[in-house]
Amino acid sequence: MSMFTTRPEILGRFGVVTSTHWIATAAGMKMLEAGGNAFDAAVATGLVLQVVEPHLNGPGGDLPALIYSARTGRVEVICAQGPTPAGATMEHYRAEGLSIIPDDGLLATVIPGAFDGWMTMLRDHGRLSLREVLEPAIWYAEHGHPVLPRVAATIAGLAEFFRKEWPSSYATWLPGGQAPVAHANVRNPVLAETWRRIMTEAEGKRGREAQIDAARDAFYRGFVAEKIADFLRTAEVMDGSGHRHRGVLSADDLAGYAATVETPVTLDYNGWSVAKCGPWTQGPVLLQSLAILRGFDLSAMDPNGADFVHHVVEAMKLAYADREVYYGDPDFAEVPLATLLSEDYAAARRALIGDRASPDLRPGTVPGFEAQRDRTMDVLERLSRRDVAVYEPTMAHLTEKRGDTVHIDVIDAEGNMVSITPSGGWLQSSPTIPGLGFCLNSRAQMFWLEEGLPTSLAPGRRPRSTLSPSMAFHEGGARMAFGTPGGDQQDQWQLVFFLRAVHHGLNLQEAIDAPLFHSTHFPSSFFPRSRVPGGMLVESSFGKPVLDDLRARGHNVTEADAWSIGRMTAAQRDPDGLLRAAATPRLMQAYAIGR
Repeated sequence: MSMFTTRPEILGRFGVVTSTHWIATAAGMKMLEAGGNAFDAAVATGLVLQVVEPHLNGPGGDLPALIYSARTGRVEVICAQGPTPAGATMEHYRAEGLSIIPDDGLLATVIPGAFDGWMTMLRDHGRLSLREVLEPAIWYAEHGHPVLPRVAATIAGLAEFFRKEWPSSYATWLPGGQAPVAHANVRNPVLAETWRRIMTEAEGKRGREAQIDAARDAFYRGFVAEKIADFLRTAEVMDGSGHRHRGVLSADDLAGYAATVETPVTLDYNGWSVAKCGPWTQGPVLLQSLAILRGFDLSAMDPNGADFVHHVVEAMKLAYADREVYYGDPDFAEVPLATLLSEDYAAARRALIGDRASPDLRPGTVPGFEAQRDRTMDVLERLSRRDVAVYEPTMAHLTEKRGDTVHIDVIDAEGNMVSITPSGGWLQSSPTIPGLGFCLNSRAQMFWLEEGLPTSLAPGRRPRSTLSPSMAFHEGGARMAFGTPGGDQQDQWQLVFFLRAVHHGLNLQEAIDAPLFHSTHFPSSFFPRSRVPGGMLVESSFGKPVLDDLRARGHNVTEADAWSIGRMTAAQRDPDGLLRAAATPRLMQAYAIGR
């Protein structure tokens, strides 16, 4: 019997937009109605999300995007994950007394890539002007928006720390010394002025593309970069290590940065071709999990039953163990992705799944990588804490003080698609930069201060990001874009959503609404890199018999409240052109619009 409420998807032919906030979703739809395409809508949505969900993302953050062009028929990745600064050496960080990189402050910062990623998408694929896509974000920053309860709680919880240690953040988020109350009107006029100045400088150039490039210059080689460099020149701020540190990001680092365009990684599964970003993200773990699960008859399993949960969790545990050993920036580390996604390798991994939950972290052994495997396991045994549960940062069962992520899916009437997961630069990351109204990111916390790993800290490397949008293309012509915030849980929740849609015929909303679960077995990508061997978090809506069955199989089950795990959104184009979209009801702030 169904464990969830059957709800219809949003339908449309003009376009569909989903995001993790209703105001931003409406801004994206406005772009489609103004004659823009999916790429214009995604940019406007993303810029507004920086205003209305500042505890989850900001202009100083990062993003990976999967884009599908109906004109070319190609899927591409826009990588706007900034690399480490030139001064981010292992020697420097160790000299600062660190054995692990903190989750906030200035040493956790990499080059902010998000703005260049947005501008690259707008310039190369959009139709609208810089002014048209910036104006909604400027308006909400200047005039205000009803602040989410979680944003208000985050600011209130950090008020004393901001007052004592990060005064520029105190001035930004507690003007007059008062934290905002939920649903009060909150403004960020300094950020509005930053964007307005970028737009004004850009409009000094003639032509749409020249203006967008001028905006990029203003950010990375103009007044924005100058203000960032001026602040970092003397700032020495408290971070999660309990000590004050200076950053290593410089004006030269900013000046040399540009987002890149790459080919996605793909895997064929049950009539679908699934596309993910490369191993500088965790994206291939979803593909590895699918490869392992190909050998099981998931269609015969109850999608809300213990058999389904057990097999999916055990497959994910194996794929994520491989993430720890083999994934990293492929520009600096050899990543044996062809082997990891091969059927022979998947079959060997599949054979490890039995009736009982494994308590062990079990990466596979790829020939030629034995020393790397041993070295990684040694580091994890020494440094991965096992006494703290790993939960998705924005769920109700966690503190408000951790940052997270947002997600956007857009499909327009022409068939263009975007799936994009912006993050970083949340208001908890580091002090607000005076005169700009935003702060920098904390993505460098994903590096290890240990030699010999694909995720060892070194200048110029991209961190192994958890950000992981998805697209899937059916042999019959259907196309899907989907994703979620959630740190290490992003590909876990997306995998469960995708399997239920593919194997059990659920529509997008049904697949999103169904009870969710995820593993906490492997080390977190975030400080303090915790893990719970055999651990999994499961929504109570599965019911006591299922939870008891999972415990009997050896799973270390933590029961979460119903409707408390996951923030999925999704959009789909049918072969006849009908558009579908859905958004999670969890937290009651994600939205899907279709016309």
